[in-house]
Amino acid sequence: MTANTESQLACGVAGVGYLGQHHARIYHDLEDCELIGVLEPNDEAANAACEAYGCRRFENLAELGAACEAVSVVAPTDLHAELALPLLESGCHLLVEKPLCASLEEAETIVAKAREYGRIVQVGHIEHYNPVMTFLEEAVSAPRYLTGERLAPYQPRGTEVGVVLDLMIHDVGIAMALAHSPIEHLDAIGVRVLSPTEDIANARLTFANGCVANLNASRVSEKKAREIRVFQDSGYLSLDFMNQKGHLITKSATGLERGEVPVEKGEPLALELASFARCVRLADTPKTDLDFGKSALEVALEITSLIHEGWKR
Repeated sequence: MTANTESQLACGVAGVGYLGQHHARIYHDLEDCELIGVLEPNDEAANAACEAYGCRRFENLAELGAACEAVSVVAPTDLHAELALPLLESGCHLLVEKPLCASLEEAETIVAKAREYGRIVQVGHIEHYNPVMTFLEEAVSAPRYLTGERLAPYQPRGTEVGVVLDLMIHDVGIAMALAHSPIEHLDAIGVRVLSPTEDIANARLTFANGCVANLNASRVSEKKAREIRVFQDSGYLSLDFMNQKGHLITKSATGLERGEVPVEKGEPLALELASFARCVRLADTPKTDLDFGKSALEVALEITSLIHEGWKR
């Protein structure tokens, strides 16, 4: 694979709905990228993106793949593999929004196709590009216990999957990255409220090194929240991914000291897409590559399975 380090990276977006429109905006704004066009079945959404960013609307995947070097796949989860595989065959590098796809079988097919064509695939676990995560990766060395809370009001978008694949998978990936240890045991419970599958879920992940993560997710909440708390021998951290702020409590000779977390704020999606473009240009491995995306998917699917098995009892 040769790195493209001179001209702008030719970029496209497959799906410019609620989230995809922001992918289009950011590619348009990044200096080393050129937004070539979008693929979108909804006329209103497609026309809005094309008018706002001066790009073209592609009629099919073949046209999109032929014109672009790098493409964001920002469609419903159950369509990820259907879109990603032909684009990989066209020679495109991909950023596939999380979760990678709807099943491990689809994930393995994407992995095989990416290797066959030597293409980079970054999975859109956006919180790993959030400045809060940058701080956590530096401050967390040996976590013993962590909690994650991810809440959102209900909306039909995303309900092709349960809340575990929709929201909790973010915190699954974060916990795995911070624990640096294999998962030894999982417990989970979930409740259906407005959709056919779980809308509220709790999972407890026990890692081989003794670390425990307790994760809560709801998409029928009256408020929004994306928070994490981490306990380790050196102290306690409480951070807010949404507002990019938090505090830490550390031990000192005189007791406990509280300090604000020095988070340098930035738009996580813009940082994520800039990182993706850099990886494509330099033929580098993304922070959230296919291996990471597949591992997070595998755990999230196991949590989902435990929840569904519990309903049969």
